[in-house]
Amino acid sequence: MKLKPASPGKTPEPSDASEPHGAALDRYDIAILGELQRDARLSNTELASRIGLSAAPTWRRVKWLEEQGFITGYRAEIDRRKIGLGVLAFVRVDAERNTAADTRALEDAIRDVPEVISCHYISGAGTFELQVMATDLDAFSKFSLEVLLNLPNVKDLHTSFSLGEVKAGAALPLAHLRPV
Repeated sequence: MKLKPASPGKTPEPSDASEPHGAALDRYDIAILGELQRDARLSNTELASRIGLSAAPTWRRVKWLEEQGFITGYRAEIDRRKIGLGVLAFVRVDAERNTAADTRALEDAIRDVPEVISCHYISGAGTFELQVMATDLDAFSKFSLEVLLNLPNVKDLHTSFSLGEVKAGAALPLAHLRPV
């Protein structure tokens, strides 16, 4: 890897660090993903400093990662208890029928329910596994009866409640992306 000639007061960068790259992620892209997962509020200057590039190529790489869909958004993590959401429920939804049209209708309906913060199509017993937030058990009960059981194609619900979080909101692992 060639190094660019150093400008006065600047650290030399590898010559390919600021050039456009192909579809593969390199060490700088992986470093950017790792740093932004830890703190998405970093300024471009601070991010550049942490990954060892200057600001301009770092900004171009962040924009490329966004355009390519590696970075899908930025958001604040909120403590659910501080905003009154004391109940986290895991709800397995059994569908009445599993035709493509019926499944799409149920998926679309689930996407429109703000209390459902996560939904996964699952293998084994059940069709979907939901994570649902509610203020308390009474609110969850009412929500289950009035909303979840009235979604299209729902046959049955099976609910488990979180008794405490061991790990939540973790950054995605990136070690498998490291160039060899």
